[in-house]
Amino acid sequence: MSQPDTMFASRSVPRHLVRGALGLPLMVAAFVLVPWLGPLALLLVVPAAVLLRGCPTCWALGLAQTCEIERRRRTSGSTP
Repeated sequence: MSQPDTMFASRSVPRHLVRGALGLPLMVAAFVLVPWLGPLALLLVVPAAVLLRGCPTCWALGLAQTCEIERRRRTSGSTP
């Protein structure tokens, strides 16, 4: 069995979900606040991109990768 691609994966699913819970609202806020703060609001994209390791699609790919790694750990009986 080959190793899964882990470029966007986190150490655990809960950790990955926390990153998404922080990053996704920041990403949305960056664009919602533009009418009031102007281009300055777009600075929120930077920490959001760091938390999401890219865009929301990258975060979703990472979630799938993290779930696959967790599944393989459970089925093989190994611990990290």
